[in-house]
Amino acid sequence: MSKTESMMVELGTVAPAFELQDVVTGKAVGRDDVAADMAGLLVMFICVHCPYVKHVEEELARIGVDYEGKIGIVAISSNDVEAYPQDGPAEMKAQAERLGFRFPYLFDEMQEVAREYEAACTPDFFLFDAEMKLVYRGQLDDSRPRRPSGGGNDIPVTGKDLRKAMDEVIAGKRPDMNQRSSIGCNIKWKS
Repeated sequence: MSKTESMMVELGTVAPAFELQDVVTGKAVGRDDVAADMAGLLVMFICVHCPYVKHVEEELARIGVDYEGKIGIVAISSNDVEAYPQDGPAEMKAQAERLGFRFPYLFDEMQEVAREYEAACTPDFFLFDAEMKLVYRGQLDDSRPRRPSGGGNDIPVTGKDLRKAMDEVIAGKRPDMNQRSSIGCNIKWKS
């Protein structure tokens, strides 16, 4: 299990526009569709097979429920599905249905959206305010999955860091600028 940190994109960066297909509904979904009439926008780069994502996926589903109607949420998978077929659209749909995702789960086949967001790992989180300016990029919380080679921890998955930032956006406040990078598997780029 490789360990890659997020790029910690500069705060204030404007959310790049996108339009990708939702693997559950088959419909095209864009940034503005998700963010319309919301306090902000959360863009999560995840996938099916990554142990870091598997470790937090139930919390991501809970966040989807808890923040529905308050912050627009979208998940995007950008992995190379030729090299990693377990991250393909059918598997993504099964993951979304198994977990009850309440947000669109989009397939970034050309990997253009991941590059525009400077996503580096799964999971990688980008939280924008109502003006589509980046206010949080960092870890979900301090929990890490156990690895066969050692490492990880027994801290429960709570989403506390991301939830705190989302609560601040909803309240019209700026999240604390002292943010810890997300850690996960590297995005599987096409060669």
